[in-house]
Amino acid sequence: MPPLVRFFVKTAFLWLVLALGLKALALTSWGASIPAITPVSWHALFVGWLTQLIVGIAHWMLPTIPGARRERLRGDERVMWGVYALLNAGLLLRVISEPMVIARQEMALWRGLLIASAWLQWLALVLFVGNSWLRVRPAVKRGKRG
Repeated sequence: MPPLVRFFVKTAFLWLVLALGLKALALTSWGASIPAITPVSWHALFVGWLTQLIVGIAHWMLPTIPGARRERLRGDERVMWGVYALLNAGLLLRVISEPMVIARQEMALWRGLLIASAWLQWLALVLFVGNSWLRVRPAVKRGKRG
């Protein structure tokens, strides 16, 4: 498994642990008093864990680009490191800013950071799709096996 894919998978596991920890905390009387705990935990679960796991494994498992140089068989790895950075930066911004917005902190900063978090995550997934697009192609027709 390539190092980049391991980063995606291990980071996805960290988000899973965080999401489940927040879910467990929400079951306590103290955690139940935090209104942002539910949306933050769901986002950590579905974007932090599931989406990140899917992106990492898809980068590894999709067919390689035919005729590409060895270092470009899976697209541009620098773009995928950017995807990793943008996705996780967006997730961290969301975990920090969403509770403040829900707590009605009227600072435009928190709303701006929440919007920025969404844009970062969106950009990460657009870059992933763009980098992976050529790898999704029709099956190659082969001669009859005999």
